[in-house]
Amino acid sequence: MEIALLGPLGARIGQASVVPSAAKPRKVLALLGLNCGRPVSVSILVDELWGDRPPRSAEATLHTYVKQLRRLIAHALDPDVPSGSVSEVAPLPTQAVGPRDVLRRVPGGYLLDVPADSTDAARFEQLAAAGRRALEEGVVEEGCALLVRALRLWRGPVLADVEPGFVLRAEVLRLDELRMAAFEERFDAELRLGRHRAVLGELASLASRFPLHETLHAQLILALHRGGRSWQALETFRALHRTLVDELGLQPSPRLRELHAAVLRGDPALESGGTWLPRPLAAR
Repeated sequence: MEIALLGPLGARIGQASVVPSAAKPRKVLALLGLNCGRPVSVSILVDELWGDRPPRSAEATLHTYVKQLRRLIAHALDPDVPSGSVSEVAPLPTQAVGPRDVLRRVPGGYLLDVPADSTDAARFEQLAAAGRRALEEGVVEEGCALLVRALRLWRGPVLADVEPGFVLRAEVLRLDELRMAAFEERFDAELRLGRHRAVLGELASLASRFPLHETLHAQLILALHRGGRSWQALETFRALHRTLVDELGLQPSPRLRELHAAVLRGDPALESGGTWLPRPLAAR
């Protein structure tokens, strides 16, 4: 089974989709998919589906949703099995693996018994972690390439077509934070490699989407300055300054103000590659 979480929800066995059309069974599949190979308790599934107001029939209804998912899995494993029925799926005698082997009942909950790296989210985390390790070891080219591969797995917002409850919402937030960290590390690596012109478009787009994100703006300021567009770099700082003051009543951080000052004075250290953050004055 291949499960897609970094964008619209997808799950396939071979060429057959096992994604249900109804909203609540989709939530069940999404939560199980985010925890491939790990049991998810009935209580967590109920919390995701109904929050703090579950119906009395919550567990029975949850089991109905599981049966729907098993029927889709059975149809994907053997197209002769009808996919529309919600009745419990009988074992398939000619198959080594049946739907109950894939979506298992375990003590206290359910488990989607497929390898963790069957999901694009798990592969993203693995690639991003490998890229980060490479950067820490000074292998910048390799680290950058791994981060680029990780970020290319994203097809849109996490579970873009699933309305998350509070359990899924926490996981969506976690993955969004990991994606943003990967963007920061990737752009930092690109700047170290002198590729400021190549990343200008992406940096400008992301800075526009996240108008309060200091690191993205700092990387954009440095890329603009190195590309001979210092006036735009200074305007980017002024726009961020206005937004921070108007919306949060905050000044830019000291490191961002130092970068601004370095651009103003045309500090040669900004042209030397390396990270976007200027060295402390005492170190120059």
